[in-house]
Amino acid sequence: TKATEADAIAYVLFSSGSTGEPKGVEVSHRAAANTVDAIAAHFGLGADDHTIGLSALEFDLSVFDIFAPLGLGGTLVAVDAAEDRDAAAWSRLIAETGVTVVNCAPGLVTMLLDTASAAQLRSVRVVLTGGDRVKARAGQRLRELVPGVRFAGLGGTTETAIHSTICEVADSFPATWTNVPYGVPMANVRCRVVNSRGEDCPDWVAGELWIGGAGVARGYRGDPERTSDRFVEADGVRWYRTGDLARYLPDGTLDFLGRADHQVKVRGFRVELGEVESALAAQPGVTEAVALVTASGRLAAVAAAEPSADADAVLSGLHDLLPAYMIPEILELAPAIALTANGKLDRAAVARTLAAGDDSARDAYVAPQTPLEAAVCYIAAQVLGIERLGVATDFFDAGGNSILATTLTAKLRGLLGSESFGVTGVLEGRTVRGISAALLAGEPAPDRLDQVARILLELAEVSVPAEAVAAR
Repeated sequence: TKATEADAIAYVLFSSGSTGEPKGVEVSHRAAANTVDAIAAHFGLGADDHTIGLSALEFDLSVFDIFAPLGLGGTLVAVDAAEDRDAAAWSRLIAETGVTVVNCAPGLVTMLLDTASAAQLRSVRVVLTGGDRVKARAGQRLRELVPGVRFAGLGGTTETAIHSTICEVADSFPATWTNVPYGVPMANVRCRVVNSRGEDCPDWVAGELWIGGAGVARGYRGDPERTSDRFVEADGVRWYRTGDLARYLPDGTLDFLGRADHQVKVRGFRVELGEVESALAAQPGVTEAVALVTASGRLAAVAAAEPSADADAVLSGLHDLLPAYMIPEILELAPAIALTANGKLDRAAVARTLAAGDDSARDAYVAPQTPLEAAVCYIAAQVLGIERLGVATDFFDAGGNSILATTLTAKLRGLLGSESFGVTGVLEGRTVRGISAALLAGEPAPDRLDQVARILLELAEVSVPAEAVAAR
């Protein structure tokens, strides 16, 4: 029967979530279709819409990217594999194909905003983002760049078919909110905030978020014990216990507070890492942060901040928002926080950075041998916010990530006049020497690059190493 077909498994997506242990989530056709249909109806999507597919197939945001446009008779714009991490290439593709819908993780939205012009995004009318904390500033920047665009933060889990809640950043969005809250349930979805006794929490009181309704998955493949623990029946409704902390605001808005398993103990005090991260993100010059406890039991954090931000000033500002035991003992400021392949904040990479210390991830300094290498060293060090970078040091070991790789690519294109140079040259070259080789490989007149590099270094009043001078 049609009902039986609708309840059949559409896909099994393996996700480690916050535990690191893979689990296969069985999602039915009915559950996935409910999310796709709810979003399409909310935004009035139709056959005239073009959606760009930025999410990898192993990330469930791609389910919407594929089946929403194709199910409506619209168009899916596919990104070439060589450009799947090149935000500048996405911007060009959006402009060339008239993309109207962008659905991706928040980190990828930021990459687009950092590289795209208003002209390139003028066809976009809807931007959907979720899978990680959504910064209100991203929505505000986008609405300033593309007047009339609709920007929404979506909340949910793989176990509840991609997305379950929605909150649009519109004119009425409170200016004091740093993060976009989960908002309200989408069509055919129900939400509860539950205490340890299984009772609904009153407004403002934090509890575990439960999601019920048509989007709830079948369970975990081959794991009945975990399925029975996380998928429960209550009041005649089947719910998924998300493990997320949330609270209801008096106006009915659902506010996401962080993972329940991000609650840790520091010197005997219970600390919610999400609260520390939100307080850091509220400081002037800071855009986002990741907090954790080191192996030695110290509370530490890395914050993405503007060059003018000062770590001591940021920590001082936290005293107005947090008790003393929630102030990080270690705080590192960086131009950006590393992202996973799916565009989420890479907490594991942050942990490795803090564990390694400031300098241990960097190789011994090796001086540039040519004017081009010297110029690339200078530009890359500026992007990374460090004093100098050797030609043999891995850009990513020195603090680089996908966002900074995009930034470096854009600066190399502009300052060296290498319009054909793509982010792949950074991702595959990795070191200054490798990146310089990639620049030369795409240059019909290699001598031109050294000439441009010399001029750039002179204008920047950067001394050229003797080895590079000798290479003239």
